Amino acid sequence: MKKALLYTMALWAIMIGFTACNDDNDAHTDSRLTTYPVMELQGEKFVEVNLGDPYVDAGCKATLNGEDCTAQIVTSGLEDIDTDVAGFYYVTYTMTKTDGFKSSISRTIAVYDPNVTIDLAGEYVTTENSKCEIFSSGNVIGLGGLSVTLDKVLPGLFNVSDLLGGLYDQYVGYGPEYAMNGVVQLTADNEIIILSGEVPAWGDSYDVAYQGTYNPETGTLTWALEYAELYYIEVEIVPVTEEES
Repeated sequence: MKKALLYTMALWAIMIGFTACNDDNDAHTDSRLTTYPVMELQGEKFVEVNLGDPYVDAGCKATLNGEDCTAQIVTSGLEDIDTDVAGFYYVTYTMTKTDGFKSSISRTIAVYDPNVTIDLAGEYVTTENSKCEIFSSGNVIGLGGLSVTLDKVLPGLFNVSDLLGGLYDQYVGYGPEYAMNGVVQLTADNEIIILSGEVPAWGDSYDVAYQGTYNPETGTLTWALEYAELYYIEVEIVPVTEEES
């Protein structure tokens, strides 16, 4: 609720500032013109790499007014790639002109374990073991009976519709923009590892993510996380049966 109030206040401030800026723009118009370099990725924009295999970046080319300026490109993100750890990595190529204007383009590298053949994609429902504990009061909110969807990206990597188990989206009723969209990894040992997560409405993520589990006999998945320095959330989901759907 505190975040929702802050978000509303920020929105009003932006609206007021926008009105003021419009008044100024009537009197002052920025007439500067610039041309931007053409950035061209070499290789694919989305690259798949088997766990443990080396990654060799294909690079990027840039031209400005028909002249090659590739040597001026600054590449970032390569140092963060660890092909021994599954997940998504991002390489960004940026060129800054002498007038200060920048152009950039990015590539996504997905490291995955091809030996994980289990497909967790499908519709799930949270069980009665799903809960949200409020740090300040110690009160516990039950999160059973809420919907969560998993989509396969690559072997062992899955998009999750809401790592919060439906807390804001469904339980509070704010809607899908307040769900924490995320990516989890299923390991060969049936562990669930949270790789990333973001609430679009607030642009934030979890504070701490805890390792979860997958039970191949029941199809049950679990994970836990801390969020916004306010909550400890445990999520347990099971596949939706034909009767429930």
